[in-house]
Amino acid sequence: MKKKQLKKERPAAELPRDAVGKRIRPLLRSRTVKKKQLKKERPAADDQPRMERKYSKDNASCRVTFWLPTQAARDAMSVAVAGSFNDWSLDRHPMKRLKNGDFQLALTLEAGKEHEFRFVVDGVRWENSWIADKYVWNEHAQCENSVIVT
Repeated sequence: MKKKQLKKERPAAELPRDAVGKRIRPLLRSRTVKKKQLKKERPAADDQPRMERKYSKDNASCRVTFWLPTQAARDAMSVAVAGSFNDWSLDRHPMKRLKNGDFQLALTLEAGKEHEFRFVVDGVRWENSWIADKYVWNEHAQCENSVIVT
């Protein structure tokens, strides 16, 4: 019976060094790691890309994923997206609560435009996006609106 040969680590002199000069050791995979753990796990909520944009083949429309973190609407029962693209309707585009408590919604918007929007929490409280492309002053509401550029 043949014994399995384990990979030997390179001698310390051959290991690459970081900017400070410390040796960087390669990460070795443990034999006890389960296959499920090897699958790419979804990053934590703070590491996720937020306002994702996916353009159509003809670049006429853009699928935008809106996101509101738990911290912005901790005790919220419902959150909706209101904006220039839906005539500022308070209930036309309700968001879905994720397992981690964040709210998310994907909408198809016209490409090549700046769309103003805000989140409506429980139908009464207005909240700006924390990751908008920019913010513009609105005279009617006397506040800033979030803007996404498609």
